[in-house]
Amino acid sequence: MCKTTGILSSVYWKPTIVWIIDRVRVMNRIRTQTRSAKPVEYGGGNSLAIYTYLADVEYQIQAHFEWNLHREDMANDRNENKHFFVAKRMIDKGGRRDIFLGARECQGYVEPCRFGDGKSDYDDYGNIAFDLMFHGFDYPDELGKDELHARFWRPTMIDGKIDFIRPEACSPELRKIVRTMKADPPQSVGLEEEGLLEGFEEVAQ
Repeated sequence: MCKTTGILSSVYWKPTIVWIIDRVRVMNRIRTQTRSAKPVEYGGGNSLAIYTYLADVEYQIQAHFEWNLHREDMANDRNENKHFFVAKRMIDKGGRRDIFLGARECQGYVEPCRFGDGKSDYDDYGNIAFDLMFHGFDYPDELGKDELHARFWRPTMIDGKIDFIRPEACSPELRKIVRTMKADPPQSVGLEEEGLLEGFEEVAQ
C-alpha cells in the first residue's frame, strides 16, 4: 500500500503535477510468502538471504492530482483537462512505464476500475489497525527545500478500505529527513511524443 504513489507516477507523471492518494481498497486477503535468494557478493564468498513478499496482491486506488506550486516554471502547463485526458489514457494502456510493487522483481499491472465495484475479502470485516507504515516521500521540488523527507503514519482499514491522510497531515514526529538532495527537476517527460494527445480537445475556460 505504501507504493501507491509510485504506481501512479509510473502510470503517468509530469513535473507539473503531484499525485495525492485518496483511498485504497484491499481486494484479496493479506498474506505473505518467503523466498530464499543468493545475493551477489562482489567481495567474494556466498551468502543466503530470505525475503518476505506479499502474495496475490490486488488493490483498487482512488486518487487525484494537484499542481506542484513549487514549479512556477511549469505554470503554463497547468491544464487540468489535458492532464486528466493523458492520465486516463495511460491507465487504459496499463501505464507509461513498467509497474513495480516496491521492488523490481515484483511486477504489477494496472487497469481501469470503478472504486467499490467487485467483491473484497474484507467486505464487512470490520476494523484492522496497522502499525507504523510508510506513507510517502517529500521530494525537494515538491517540498521547496533541498531535502528528501520520508513520511510515516498508522492507518486503519475499515471493511477493506483505507482512507489516506494528506501528506501535510502526517505528524512531524513521524517524518524523517533521509538526506540532503538538491532539487534538479526535469523540464519535460516527453509529452510531445507523437500521438500522445491524439483525440484531445481543448476546453474553453
